[in-house]
Amino acid sequence: MSEPLRIQAICGFGVGSSTLLKIKLQGIFKELDVKADVFNGDLPTGPSVPCDAIFCSPDIGENLMGKVKVPIIVIKNFVNKQELVDGVKGFLEGRES
Repeated sequence: MSEPLRIQAICGFGVGSSTLLKIKLQGIFKELDVKADVFNGDLPTGPSVPCDAIFCSPDIGENLMGKVKVPIIVIKNFVNKQELVDGVKGFLEGRES
């Protein structure tokens, strides 16, 4: 049995928008039947937390560029399901290649 992916949802303080993003991502990974441990992170400490990918807003993504070695998936609208699905699928496809 393979380990679940560790997916971090990051926002400025790790409690507001990252919580919404975490909940939305959990649902999408479940719908796609992909085991994933999705958790919140904040901008100051999130980059040092081991994970397989970081999902965040464009401003946070810009701040993280060059600071992390995992894929950064930028999401403009956290409630746009299609954008979230596309981000997750793009990440998963990148892992396969």
